[in-house]
Amino acid sequence: MKYLIAFIKPLSFFPALLIMYLIFSFSGQNGEVSANLSYKVSYKIVETGNTLMNLGMDESTVQYHAERIHPKVRKLAHMTEYFFLAVAVSFPLYVYNLRGLALVFLAGALCVGFACLDEFHQSFVAGRSAAARDVMIDSIGSFAGILLVQIFCWIVLRLMPAKKKKRRRTSA
Repeated sequence: MKYLIAFIKPLSFFPALLIMYLIFSFSGQNGEVSANLSYKVSYKIVETGNTLMNLGMDESTVQYHAERIHPKVRKLAHMTEYFFLAVAVSFPLYVYNLRGLALVFLAGALCVGFACLDEFHQSFVAGRSAAARDVMIDSIGSFAGILLVQIFCWIVLRLMPAKKKKRRRTSA
């Protein structure tokens, strides 16, 4: 059983690597493709809200509101992808018994470091640029994810029954 765990444990980083690949892929899209994708999401949000709340907006009003929320949707996407990256990085570190501030610093350094590299990568993509503001937004998402993992693991460990210590019998 120990050998199986030793084999599976390193695979716990696979989700983090997958998310890093997805972030890198999104950053590799040129400015026009990236803007169109996030505009479609913004449009869908407004369209869905219009339908669910029966607001009766016409097409031009939906487009107007989609354009207004578009920048916020882009920034929220940054935060969300780094939130998930932080969760995917923090859980394996927790599995390797990293706790408290050490986990926060290491997971935070990995996520913020990746955010910096990602912005640098974007500086080479047509229609995109590197922005320190985006790194800050990514960092907020990262630390929210790390905090969530810390709280979740703390609660789960508190709810788990304590392991019973084996008492040694002493002969008299």
